[in-house]
Amino acid sequence: MQVRPLHDRVLVKRIEEKEVVKGGIIIPDTAKEKPMEGEVVAVGDGKILEDGKRMPLDVKAGDRILFGKYAGTEIKIDDQDYVIMREEEVLAIIESGKKSSK
Repeated sequence: MQVRPLHDRVLVKRIEEKEVVKGGIIIPDTAKEKPMEGEVVAVGDGKILEDGKRMPLDVKAGDRILFGKYAGTEIKIDDQDYVIMREEEVLAIIESGKKSSK
């Protein structure tokens, strides 16, 4: 099944952090905090402004982003967990260490 967010919403798949535990203590999944980093899977067409024009989104599919702890709404699609949120809930885009050639 494919999901296409509407307007200024983005569909995000959380990126699970790899946890290395020292001393042999294992923390159960229920005690861990959910990651606040994810990969954008799909984006809407953009926010409709008061004059009727569309403002395109800054994020695009494939971007790695940071978002707030309580951002968006969790949904499940084909046994996979996602978060759908407005673009304004995205805090930052994580860019690789490469320098752009602008």
